[in-house]
Amino acid sequence: MANVTRRWFVTCGALLVTAAAADLEAPRAQPAPASAGPPDPKLVEDLVAANRILVDQGVLDGYGHVSARHDRDPNRYLMSRSLAPELVTAADVMEYDLDSNPVDARDRPSYLERFIHGEIYKVRPDVRAIVHNHSPSVIPFGVTGVPLRPLYHMSAFLWEGVPVFDIRRAAGGASDMLVRDSPLGRALAQTLGSRTAALMRGHGAVVVGPSLPHAVFRSVYLEMNAKLQAQAMAQSASVTYLDPEEARRAEASVAGTLGRPWELWKRKALAR
Repeated sequence: MANVTRRWFVTCGALLVTAAAADLEAPRAQPAPASAGPPDPKLVEDLVAANRILVDQGVLDGYGHVSARHDRDPNRYLMSRSLAPELVTAADVMEYDLDSNPVDARDRPSYLERFIHGEIYKVRPDVRAIVHNHSPSVIPFGVTGVPLRPLYHMSAFLWEGVPVFDIRRAAGGASDMLVRDSPLGRALAQTLGSRTAALMRGHGAVVVGPSLPHAVFRSVYLEMNAKLQAQAMAQSASVTYLDPEEARRAEASVAGTLGRPWELWKRKALAR
């Protein structure tokens, strides 16, 4: 009987030690980041509108996403749960920290490529809105070596150039083309630098702005410029682009009128 009791204590003790060691080695769930508080309802309304406008304008379809920096805290941003942009409502908008962790997920899925947004917000304090899209006319300029250049005054914001992000360099070889973690997002942000847009080889583009209307406007006219540039290049080998001084002046002039297309696009998009 004494031997049985002794074996029982030895066995239980070993199990307890094993369990304790496993508990020490097991990764602990990270607590959700604290919320910055409820965002301005107008900002949420504009974020919903931005998603729908970009669908209406042929920039987004079932894929792509738009974000806005939180109005209460620059270290937080707002973006819809993983959803087709045309279906986004205010209830779908989620808050993220700049590491792209959701504040209150509640089992809502996040976009795989949310790291695009968080990493750009980290290094660009001037940016308050970001669009990632698969704009069709833009795709060829990311794979042909032909630079995308400002062709007319509405796309004057392209005067600093549009770099191309090749994910193979950041990933160290072949990947699924998705910016699915912080290191890849950081590499994309470095490619973008101080510019307003960057192309993503074989994938799409990222566009930034100091507000949602700016980012939406630039996304629409990035697509339009790509289409017109392809047409112009098909007609002639000699295309006259905006020179830097013309482009800077045109950009400043157009910037003061963004409210005009924004209100039109927003009214139409939210009316459906």
